[in-house]
Amino acid sequence: AIMRRFFLFFFMLRAERVALLSIGASIVTLCLKFGAYFLTDSVGLFSDAMESFVNLTAGIVALLVLTVVAIPADDSHPYGHDKAEYFSSGVEGALIIVAAISIIWAAWQRFASTVALHHLPLGVAISLVASAVNYGVAWYMLRAARAHDSITLEADAKHLMTDVWTSIGMVAGLSILIFAPPAWQVLDPLIAILIALNIIKTGIELLHRSLNGLMDATLPPEEMEEIRLAINGALDAMHSHNGLRSRKSGSRRFVEFNLLVPGEMSVADAHCLCDRLEEAIEGRLTRTSVNIHVEPLEKYIDCDA
Repeated sequence: AIMRRFFLFFFMLRAERVALLSIGASIVTLCLKFGAYFLTDSVGLFSDAMESFVNLTAGIVALLVLTVVAIPADDSHPYGHDKAEYFSSGVEGALIIVAAISIIWAAWQRFASTVALHHLPLGVAISLVASAVNYGVAWYMLRAARAHDSITLEADAKHLMTDVWTSIGMVAGLSILIFAPPAWQVLDPLIAILIALNIIKTGIELLHRSLNGLMDATLPPEEMEEIRLAINGALDAMHSHNGLRSRKSGSRRFVEFNLLVPGEMSVADAHCLCDRLEEAIEGRLTRTSVNIHVEPLEKYIDCDA
């Protein structure tokens, strides 16, 4: 029971503290991976270390953005500051792509002049320790991202998890070189390029998600279905709706639609129905702001006629 309460408290930490954890882990893994690179002179390990440098920069940006998001709504920003989260994921995506290009450049140079690798087993072991740290932090951050519904934490966590899998692939490839003849050392820059291409894919995905948020893309299909189920469950045959629209700003959802009611319905009854609809939607999707415009049903019947 004590351990359960501890873990519940730990997972309910503020998003800003979770970002601090990411920064701390990035500093540790950065030191470990650059140490492995300087020890071995492997361009594959260099690519792994460069991604850790991006992790650190992205963690700092995430912390700054989450601090802005925590500021309450004011007269200048009546809808809050949640949209700042999309800048964080956009910056992280751009940084990832820049790091990947630098990795490809370094690997391409290594094709021209092969360099003997040193202390490879030790370097691989250090990289595995760093990957274990990243995996633990990424797993925790994904849990926290779902709890806080934070795209910033989710982007940072997915980046860390991508780093883990690319590191495992890099370690698997370099492990072959421990036993392979010197001619096989061309695998080192090849591994680095493959890692860089995977990093670019992650960066493009983050940029795409950031742009969708800034352009007010609609909510995912599964969330739209939840909204429709909530509306249909709260309405009877005498009422209808149309013009359903949605968007998301950080962790906050915005939903609006027209509620069609009989023209003789009183304002008080229409207001109660709107309250019931809002509660139904917010019961299925947390942190949702619902805006309902009431219109007479006869208006649409006349138009159809």
